Amino acid sequence: MYTLKKSLGQHFLHDENVCKKIVNSLHFQKGMNLLEVGPGGGALTKYLLAIEDLNYKAIEIDVEKVNYLNNTYPQIKGKLITDDILKADIPFLDGFTIIGNFPYNISSQILFKILDWEPQVLSVTGMFQKEVAQRIASGPGSKVYGILSVLMQAFFKVEYLFDVNENCFTPPPKVKSGVLLFTNLANPYHIHNKKRFILLVKTAFNQRRKTLRNALKSILPLGAELGPLMDKRAEQLSVEDFVDLHRQYNNEK
Repeated sequence: MYTLKKSLGQHFLHDENVCKKIVNSLHFQKGMNLLEVGPGGGALTKYLLAIEDLNYKAIEIDVEKVNYLNNTYPQIKGKLITDDILKADIPFLDGFTIIGNFPYNISSQILFKILDWEPQVLSVTGMFQKEVAQRIASGPGSKVYGILSVLMQAFFKVEYLFDVNENCFTPPPKVKSGVLLFTNLANPYHIHNKKRFILLVKTAFNQRRKTLRNALKSILPLGAELGPLMDKRAEQLSVEDFVDLHRQYNNEK
């Protein structure tokens, strides 16, 4: 068997109906590349390995879980990457899909990693703490609308699929969970310099009570023409508004 490690934020899903629901949300195509993030005790893994014509890989940092999975599911041998998802190299040379019950303590960092890989990530089905999931899926004007709401929605269609009760896990977390589906929109806003776009959005929300005129002072070029958007706060701007600001200050057409 295996032990649960609090340091890795491990809460293992044991509700089979929820596992099936998550796996069924995959847009499965024959021969598709799939990366499972944090397979842990194999709650989703056993269903994924049963799918034919699937080019499956999984990434797991916990050596004990890697050994458990290799011993329990012989067909997974050679498909497990023992590494930290936040430091890992991209697992496929072409397009791939990601699925996972993401550790809640690094779920936001995982999304930034997915943004790095975005040109090749076709879709993501992921479980998050419910509050985080709601934040990512929220729109402008909401108090929970923030950095990841804008960044993920700039590149992906974000859908909140369903809630997951805390009693579906061992041990039960102190929070409810939510499953999101991200579908890649093929860079619909034609953002060429993603790093600068991320910097703009992060800087705007890091001082969310200030107007953008003040919040963005540190990154605006000298003599920048300040339009009406600059009198608003970050949470009032749509994704399109942020893209317009990015284009204006980074000379992107």
